[in-house]
Amino acid sequence: MGSGYSAISPIRWAVIFLSVLLLAIAACSKEGKEGGLTGPGGASAAIENLTPQETTSPITPAKEQQVNYIETGDLREIKKRGTIRFVNLTGAAENMLPRGGVVSLRHFELANKLADKLRLEAKWIKAESPDDAIKMLIAGEADVIAYNLTVTEAREEEIDFSVPVRQSRQQLVTGPSGPDISDPGKLKNVELIVPQGSANMETAQQLISEYPDANLAVREFKIHGNRDGLIDMINRENNRVAILEDFSAEYLRDYRDDLRLGAYVSESQNIAWGMRKTSRRLQSTVDNFLTRNLVKAQEERITDWKGIKKSGVIRLLTYNGPTTYFLWKGLLMGFDYDLAKAFADKHRLQLQVIVVPYEESLADWLRAGRGDFAGAELNITSAVEKEGMVFTKPVVESTEQVVSGKDSPPIKQIQDLNGRKLTLRAYSSFIETAKTLQSAGIDVEVRVAPPDISQSQIFSMIAEGLVDATISHSGRAKIEASVQPNLVLGAVLGDPTPEGWLVLRKNWHLLQNLNKFLVSYRKTDKYKKQYAAYFEPNKRFMQRVSTRVIPGENLSPYDDLVKESSFKYDFDWRMIVAQMWQESNFNPKAVSPVGAQGLMQVMPATAEEMGFPPPLFEPERGIKAGVKYMDWVRDRFDPALPTVNKLWFTLASYNAGYGHLLDAQRLAKQLGLDPNIWFDNVEVAMLKLAQPQYFKRARYGYVRGSEPVQYVRNISNLYKAYVEMMSDDVSMQPSQHQIPERFCSPENTPRGMIVQVSPPPSR
Repeated sequence: MGSGYSAISPIRWAVIFLSVLLLAIAACSKEGKEGGLTGPGGASAAIENLTPQETTSPITPAKEQQVNYIETGDLREIKKRGTIRFVNLTGAAENMLPRGGVVSLRHFELANKLADKLRLEAKWIKAESPDDAIKMLIAGEADVIAYNLTVTEAREEEIDFSVPVRQSRQQLVTGPSGPDISDPGKLKNVELIVPQGSANMETAQQLISEYPDANLAVREFKIHGNRDGLIDMINRENNRVAILEDFSAEYLRDYRDDLRLGAYVSESQNIAWGMRKTSRRLQSTVDNFLTRNLVKAQEERITDWKGIKKSGVIRLLTYNGPTTYFLWKGLLMGFDYDLAKAFADKHRLQLQVIVVPYEESLADWLRAGRGDFAGAELNITSAVEKEGMVFTKPVVESTEQVVSGKDSPPIKQIQDLNGRKLTLRAYSSFIETAKTLQSAGIDVEVRVAPPDISQSQIFSMIAEGLVDATISHSGRAKIEASVQPNLVLGAVLGDPTPEGWLVLRKNWHLLQNLNKFLVSYRKTDKYKKQYAAYFEPNKRFMQRVSTRVIPGENLSPYDDLVKESSFKYDFDWRMIVAQMWQESNFNPKAVSPVGAQGLMQVMPATAEEMGFPPPLFEPERGIKAGVKYMDWVRDRFDPALPTVNKLWFTLASYNAGYGHLLDAQRLAKQLGLDPNIWFDNVEVAMLKLAQPQYFKRARYGYVRGSEPVQYVRNISNLYKAYVEMMSDDVSMQPSQHQIPERFCSPENTPRGMIVQVSPPPSR
C-alpha cells in the first residue's frame, strides 16, 4: 500500500497541506467540546470534571434527532402524525452483542413491533442521558422512552411508567485493583462514578450522607450507551467505584475480566418505559402490548415442543462468528441466526441466542439442556446418534475446499496434498475428512488447532505464512479469500455435503417442526438472498478501484451532487467519490445482499434515522443520506482526535459499525498500540477481533476485521489517485467543525494536522 503514495509529487502534497491548514486555522476561534465526565451543579458531593484524556466516551451530536415536530397529545393525535417517536440512549442501532438473552425482547425490537401493531412508522431519537430523554418526552419531542428507565418517586411526578419490563438493583463495580466493595460501609476515600442523568446519582448521594466520615465524592460519566468507557475509566485509578444496575454489571462481566462486582446499594427497583402523563390511551396500549410479549429468558432445561410453546421461548446454541451470529452496523446477523429467527417468528416464539465459547462443544451444551437446538456450520453425520442427538434436514449444502497461501505451491488437486500440513479447526467435521484422505493414501500431516482458535484465525495464519493450509466450507473460503488476497483456493474435496442443526433425539416434535420449516423455507427467495449475503463474495468490494481513474474526465457521473453534500458537511468531495465507487461502483440501483441501497449503500434503518426514508435509488437522495451518515459517524469521535485518523475511523465505522471501532480502539490500547491512529495500530487490533481470544472480550463481539481494513485501504488508495489527478481542485470550504483552542498554537498543533499531508504508513 505504501507505494501508492509515491506517485503524488511534493508540490501537490503541499497543496493538500495548505488546504487542510486553512481548515484548522478557520476553526481555531471556536470553543472545543468538553470531556466525558461532568458534575451537575448544586450537588452536595464533591463533583468535578475530568480532562478529555480521562475518558474514551464518544461524542454524540445534538443533531441526531430527525423528527423535529412537537406533539404532546395522546395516541389519537400520534396516529394522525403517522409516526411514533421512541427515544433511548443509542438510537436505531444495537449497542451490544446479546450473548445469552432473548434477542426479540430488546427494547429496539419490542418498540418496532409495537409500531407495526399500531400501523405507525417507528422513529428513533437518541438522548444524551435518561434525564434528557424525560425532558424530550415532556416537551413533546418524543412519544415513548423505550429504554431501561428506573422508576423513582421523583420521576413518577413527571411522567407515567409502563408495566415493569424487568427489576434491578444497583451494584458497586470496580477494577481488579480497586477498593473493597463487599460492603458500602468499607468504602474510604473513594470516588463514586455514576452514569450521567441516571437514578444512580441519588444512590451515590445517599451513600455520601450515610457515611459522612468516609470522604466519598461522586462524578457523573457521559455514558452514551457505552459502558466500556466507564469501566476503562475506573481502572485508571485505584480509588474509583462505579454504581451500575446489576444486569448491566453482569453483562459487562460476560466479556470483560477487568472488573469486580460488589455489594448491592439499593432495593429492587422496577425498570419500565416512560410516557407523558397526558398519554393515558398510549400508556394503556403499551401496557397491554408489553404484558402479552414479555417472556422470561430460559435457563438450563430439557423439554419437549409443548414445554417450549408454553415458555414462549426457543433457544439457539451457536458460536459468535461470520456465518452464524454477529453484529454488523448495529444489526444482528448470521445465516443460522436469520433462519432460526424466521422459525421462531413462524411459531410466534421469542428467540433466545446463547453464544457458546469457542473452546467448548455445541453438542455438550445441547446435552446439558442449555439450548433447544444448535447450529454453526455442522456437517450432518451419523456419529452424533450414539450421543443421543440427531440432525435436522439440511440447512445448506456446502463443498469442502482446501485453502493455502500464495507463497506456497498451489493445491489444485488432492494429490498435491502429499507432503503438506493441514491445520484444522477443533470440533470441526474437517478432521474426519482429513483422516479419510490419510486412509486413502494421501501423505498429509494433520494438526488440530487449539479449541480457542477460530476458522478465521486459521485463515489469517495461512495468509501470514504461519501455517501451511486448511480445509473449510467453500462458501466461507470464498468470502475470506475475497478480503485476504494472500489466500489461494485449492482443491474441492468431493461432492457437496449437507449441514444441519442438532436436536436431542428425544425432542421428536421439535425436530419435526424444524424439518417442516427448513424444507419449506429453502424454496423461498428470501432464503436465496440470505445464502448470497453470507456465502457469495461481494463483487463490487473486490473490483480494482484503479480502473476508474481516467485523467481528464469527471470522477463520476454524480460529481456535482457529491460536491453539494460534501461542502455542506465539510468533506473532500473526492474522498466521497472514492467511497461511492467502493460502495456501489456508481450504480444508483445497487442493493447489497443484506439490503443496503443506492450509491452509498445505506441500510434502510440508518437512512430513516438520517431523515431519508427508503428507497434510496434516486442518486441525490442516496448521496445525501450517505454523506449525512458519514458526518453523523464522524461527530461521534472526540474532537481532539487527529483529523486524518478521524477520517479513517469514520470510514471503518461506516463499513463495519461504530461499536466494532470502539472495540478495536480498546484492544489497540491493551496491545500497546496507539488507539488514536488507524494504520498500523487500530487496524491491527481490528484484524485481531476475528480471533476468539479477543472478540470474546469485546462488547460487540466478532467482526471480520479484514473487511473494514481492506475497505479503508481501497478508498484511501483511490482517494490519493483522485487527488493526484485533480490536485488543483481543492474544492473545500472553511470547516464548520470545532477544533479545541489549545490546538491552535504552533507548538500544540496535533500531529494529525500535519501528518495528514503524508501517506499513512503501510503495514
